[in-house]
Amino acid sequence: MHMRDVRGKVAFITGGASGIGLGIAGAFIDAGMRAVLADLRQDHIDEALAEFTRCGQARSVHAIRLDVTDRAAMSAAADETERVFGKLHVLVNNAGVGITGPFAGITYADWDFGLAVNLGGVINGLQTFLPRIRAHGEGGHVVNTASLAALVPMPAAFVTYVAAKAAVVAISETIRGELAAEGIGVSVLCPGPVKTNINEVAKNRPAGFAVGDAFRQIEQSGGTSVVFPSMMQPQEVGSLVLKAVMDDELYIITHGEWRPMAVARHAALIAAMPEKLDPALVAMLQAH
Repeated sequence: MHMRDVRGKVAFITGGASGIGLGIAGAFIDAGMRAVLADLRQDHIDEALAEFTRCGQARSVHAIRLDVTDRAAMSAAADETERVFGKLHVLVNNAGVGITGPFAGITYADWDFGLAVNLGGVINGLQTFLPRIRAHGEGGHVVNTASLAALVPMPAAFVTYVAAKAAVVAISETIRGELAAEGIGVSVLCPGPVKTNINEVAKNRPAGFAVGDAFRQIEQSGGTSVVFPSMMQPQEVGSLVLKAVMDDELYIITHGEWRPMAVARHAALIAAMPEKLDPALVAMLQAH
């Protein structure tokens, strides 16, 4: 079931008050949808709401301050969404932190924080909202934000980020078939360089999460901020996501510059697969 007509549909977007999340919200609202911006940062919420008000779209947007690692808060946000806008159709699990630091100095605290937000936030969104989307039976769509970094070889400094984002790609691929049978589409967004606040790691860390000394030094030195040429505007990403929701596209990838690395990785995987096959196993796999 493609969501060809998105007018009047309601979206819940984590990390929705800045960067890619805000770009998605803008595209959705311009298309006639209503959007809940769920965000940890009150400063971003205030700026986003002021901008939508300036554009005459205040009635189409609602904001909730939310820590995506807090499951009780996620459930309360779902209740609030339904109270304000009614049935939810589109879930965008977008909140993320650009955690990076020297692998030799990584601590349990760094792993716990990176995985709790970048992977746990997606899981919490699915667990909280999918039952509600199923319950109304009108179909819907899930967008999970991963990263191009999940698809190509990366330096060890990004290991926590890549671990979470690769899992988000795999989750999206794995649940897509079953949800399609229920009229719910799934897309996974794999952005390259986009102008966002993902590098503001310290400000994007929920209360209760610690940081290791080596990773703290990177944060304080500004080392999480890398400026690329060809950084895409969040609004452009929002347009790609809206199209993917309407056309039920699985992969949304913003940049082609990493294509040779992706080709090499997949070629190496395929080259490592034995040619000798068991016909019985082949028949079993084909049956599924």
